[in-house]
Amino acid sequence: MEIGLLILLFSVSAYAMLAKKLSTTIITAPMVFLGMGFLMYQSGLIHIGDAHETVYLIAEISLVVLLFLDASQINLRRLKKQNSWPLRMLLIGLPLSILIGTGFAYLFFPQWPWAMLALIAAILAPTDAALGQAVVTNKSVPANERQSLSVESGLNDGLALPIILFFASLVAMKNGSEESEISWLLFGFSQIVVGILVGVAMGWSSGRLFLYSESKNVSSSVFEGIGVLALTGTAYLMATLLGGNGFISAFVAGLTFGNIVKGHCRFIYQFTESEGQILIWSSFVIIGLGLLPSALTHLTLPVAGYILVSIFIVRPLAIYFSLLGTKTRTLTKVFMGFFGPRGLATALFALIISKDILGEYGHSILIVAINAVWMSTLIHGIAAAPIASWYGSKIKLLKVKSRKLDKLKKQND
Repeated sequence: MEIGLLILLFSVSAYAMLAKKLSTTIITAPMVFLGMGFLMYQSGLIHIGDAHETVYLIAEISLVVLLFLDASQINLRRLKKQNSWPLRMLLIGLPLSILIGTGFAYLFFPQWPWAMLALIAAILAPTDAALGQAVVTNKSVPANERQSLSVESGLNDGLALPIILFFASLVAMKNGSEESEISWLLFGFSQIVVGILVGVAMGWSSGRLFLYSESKNVSSSVFEGIGVLALTGTAYLMATLLGGNGFISAFVAGLTFGNIVKGHCRFIYQFTESEGQILIWSSFVIIGLGLLPSALTHLTLPVAGYILVSIFIVRPLAIYFSLLGTKTRTLTKVFMGFFGPRGLATALFALIISKDILGEYGHSILIVAINAVWMSTLIHGIAAAPIASWYGSKIKLLKVKSRKLDKLKKQND
């Protein structure tokens, strides 16, 4: 055990020393740490006695913090005014991804109930910018594209969560539960509504208190950061105690808090760029160690086929249709549709609902989700850097040609 941890910690240090250089290559942090966890399992150097309980605990903590921090960095007013792409991708593209994904899921899993088909489509809908850092940080890619992908990945996991929870409740209801259908529907409704109300209340009150303490100069940035982390846990636990969903509460609290303080809390951005990375890396190691071995054992042709269709057809189609009616190049629609990697949100949502709600169906959902994460990590990780550079240069050429055509038209006129 000690040798395995030593190798793991050495690998983290080595990657950190080379992170800037590696960020421009096809080697990404999720690929490294997912693979590292899997190798630790295969070598037998690290054993998790109760793997699922350990993974669940880390998943729960990671998801609460990441949902809050992602949401808190989104400026809703700026999003509404500056660029219509993220809004279209979220409000049109996300539902379309779930709808189209449900239809394709039926082709691969015809024996599943329709609610479960919709559930797996919803779990595979959220994207993770961490798997496409080479895209969102590549300056050759125009700012609109980079900003849109970042905003979408920051918000779509929180927006997908109520949908996931709703379909998970329907699956549990169809799973021979002793509870009545009305009880399950009331459960799903209360989880969503109470979660939202608690999140708004906690985010608003904490944001006002933060601004007040800052104006009176009675706190400092170090202690404010501790308070923000405590707020994530408070929002989660408060909603849980009141019968709501803690993850929805954490997301809504972050969204409300971030739009009240509006950049005053530097800790949010600093934590996301530093300590937040440790949280993400640790989660990928744990997934590779505790979940990936079982998922690979149960990987079948229908599972692999559906995942590939989800990556190469479902999301690209949904994003393409969501951007119709805008002056967006076809190349841009395809580019933004392809770069929707499935990451932590997909794995953690599947893990949490499979434990708490789904019963016998949970294992099947988890197999599809975890295999989707490693396949997406590999595909999008390898493709991110070269395709981003190619796209940037291609768009630059198209813009030059467009300006030349405009000049010729003006001369002819």
